[in-house]
Amino acid sequence: MRKNHVKIRVIYADTDAMGIVYHTNYIKWFEIGRTELLRSIGIVYAHMEAQGYNMPLTEAYCHYLLPAKYDQIIVVETEMEYIKRASMKFNYTIWDEDKDRTLVEGYTVHACTNNLGKIVRFPPFIVEKIHEQANIDF
Repeated sequence: MRKNHVKIRVIYADTDAMGIVYHTNYIKWFEIGRTELLRSIGIVYAHMEAQGYNMPLTEAYCHYLLPAKYDQIIVVETEMEYIKRASMKFNYTIWDEDKDRTLVEGYTVHACTNNLGKIVRFPPFIVEKIHEQANIDF
């Protein structure tokens, strides 16, 4: 399976009064990792939407191990676990900059829907890219 890595600097707006990252920001960083992983295999989310497909979040899990802090560089590692007919699962690990310490582990599951919100199969252009570029079979 293909992994993608994105570096992010923690900004002040992402922290609480103690300079510790507020817990919901990790989910935002999961989205950045997921979007960049898909982009790296040739799937641009904006193009997917323009063709009438969406990937709403159906499940999210986040295990907080160590806090990220203001001005720290973090690394978001994203890996696709599976793609099924109408769902996709991504795993995430958020590390410190040197990847010495794991800060957060988690996953998200996404459905495939059309513009009316109806669950549909992933279109062939998505399935083919994932099979070809990420080495994930059904």
